[in-house]
Amino acid sequence: MDLKKVFDFLIALKFNNNRVWFKGNQKDYKEAKTKFEHFIDLLIAGISGVDSNIGVLSAKDCMFRIHRDVRFSKNKEPYKVNFGASIAKGGRKSHFAGYYIHFEPDNSFIGGGIYQPDSKTLKLIRTSIFNNVDKYKSVINDKHFKEFFPEIYGDKLKTAPRGFPKDFPDIDLLNNKHYAVIHPVDNSFWFRDDLIENILDIIKAQYKFNQFLNRAVIA
Repeated sequence: MDLKKVFDFLIALKFNNNRVWFKGNQKDYKEAKTKFEHFIDLLIAGISGVDSNIGVLSAKDCMFRIHRDVRFSKNKEPYKVNFGASIAKGGRKSHFAGYYIHFEPDNSFIGGGIYQPDSKTLKLIRTSIFNNVDKYKSVINDKHFKEFFPEIYGDKLKTAPRGFPKDFPDIDLLNNKHYAVIHPVDNSFWFRDDLIENILDIIKAQYKFNQFLNRAVIA
């Protein structure tokens, strides 16, 4: 799997994040995008062997646009400096837990779960944890899971979420605003001969976490 042109394009974009440069380098962008799409298609095939619930997807269902929405952002740079894909049932816009690939020089990671769930989904997850706390703890304390994901990613509430007892012994498990995980990887990670196998090892560690979340979401 040759991702060097993807890597090189993203580095160049980081230092030339403007529309004039981007327009003048459309050929390089399209080549980098095509290579990343091919990589994601291969990865989807591998993930399907671990988690059949993601369904039949293609890279185009899962990849995010490189164009940034700058309307409400102080950062007015027009382009993201990464390629990203969310591999989940229903694709990138799904509310189900999935697997996220973030390819960005010096800031790459493999992750997943559910980031920024809506209020209904968040309550379903918290309720499932509340009712099945021992099962949830066995998932997040699993040795293989902890090897890659020592903590749940993102901000937490400072007090118990509305509708749940403050004296619940494991209230800290309900206070997450996101039920997502990330595993940072270095630049050399993308150029290993066994890249797909290494990613699938991380995916396998995350599978039971996603399975727990998805059972909550469809409850």
